[in-house]
Amino acid sequence: MKIQLLEIAHARSGDKGDTANIGLIARKPEFYPALVREVTAERVKKHFTGICKGEVERFELPNLLALNFLLHQSLGGGGTVSLKTDPQGKTLSSALLRMEVEVDEKLLK
Repeated sequence: MKIQLLEIAHARSGDKGDTANIGLIARKPEFYPALVREVTAERVKKHFTGICKGEVERFELPNLLALNFLLHQSLGGGGTVSLKTDPQGKTLSSALLRMEVEVDEKLLK
């Protein structure tokens, strides 16, 4: 079944210059494999079409049940020079949680 990530994860985001940083954390240990399988760098790049102009890097942190994404060239140059409404990328975590992923219905019971 298709669900939004917010049903199985929570997230935090921030910035380093023109690179947005999003941490995606599984709400339960059994949700982590679905995050690893479904939330690829390619899918995140596509989800942020028009926002992320550079590459997306993904780092797996299994001991934290988390994935970390770096979205390069996403903040209009960064906080001190950007004309974007959100130059630090604080809202990008909420935007990622709206991504739809495919999970086994049994996982949610």
